[in-house]
Amino acid sequence: MLKTEQPSATHARLDEYATEDLVAALIEDQSRAFAAVRDAAASITAAVTAAVPRMHAGGRLVYVGAGTSGRLGLLDSVELRPTFSWPRERAIALLAGGREAVYQAIEGAEDDPGLGAADIAAAAVGPNDVVLLIAASGSTPYVQGALAAARAAGALTIAIVNNPDSPIAGAAGIAIVLDTGSEAISGSTRLKAGTSQKIALNVFSTALMVRLNRVYGNLMVDVKATNEKLLQRTVDLTMHATGCDEATARATLAACQHRVKVAIVAIVRKTTADEAARRLDAAHGSVRAALAD
Repeated sequence: MLKTEQPSATHARLDEYATEDLVAALIEDQSRAFAAVRDAAASITAAVTAAVPRMHAGGRLVYVGAGTSGRLGLLDSVELRPTFSWPRERAIALLAGGREAVYQAIEGAEDDPGLGAADIAAAAVGPNDVVLLIAASGSTPYVQGALAAARAAGALTIAIVNNPDSPIAGAAGIAIVLDTGSEAISGSTRLKAGTSQKIALNVFSTALMVRLNRVYGNLMVDVKATNEKLLQRTVDLTMHATGCDEATARATLAACQHRVKVAIVAIVRKTTADEAARRLDAAHGSVRAALAD
């Protein structure tokens, strides 16, 4: 039996717990999610390092999964644009069962390896792409089919699984194994297995974006200002990074189409938006390098 499916010996009488004890037990059980990700730090580091050159070459992040794992991959893919201005077409999510599977279970879709392979082919996955294969069991047929097709296409394949020695972990180029063990509610991998996947995806994609110069210091300077809250955030970030007043930040951002990185360089270097943009392009998007003499 898979470790994630084994009944928990710790909480065999969970349904009899007082509510406060029930909540405390479920919270405590989630702590294993963090520990599992921490134990996988070396694998996540290897994945980020291997992904960077493919992203520089124009590759995409392709998230593949079924059920909870697929939805977590979709969430990570969607959030890269507002957080880091990552192009929407360079972060795509493939879910067993397609769009409908976001909202409801599509019976049998995850059991078809051919469907996974077909989705990889339809996405025209190639050698510069990075394919993240997310499966708590590590054996989901849909994900296995996608993995085989992605490898045949020459893509970098990264498994994110919760069972050691699983087929997907063994076949992927890099395996991030999040050994969360049995669940408080037996087999419900939407619990700490899912939490660990979310943490690992956050860490991987954020570290990757930092390496791609989409962060300055610890500031989210590639934020896409798509609403009033984010527009104000661009002002706050510009003021924090340069020490300028709000009026200067707003005026410069307006001249820079609210591109925080360009505004920072323009203010610090006392130059125009166009010249600041040219400096950033020459520095491959690195604010720190663009500010250097």
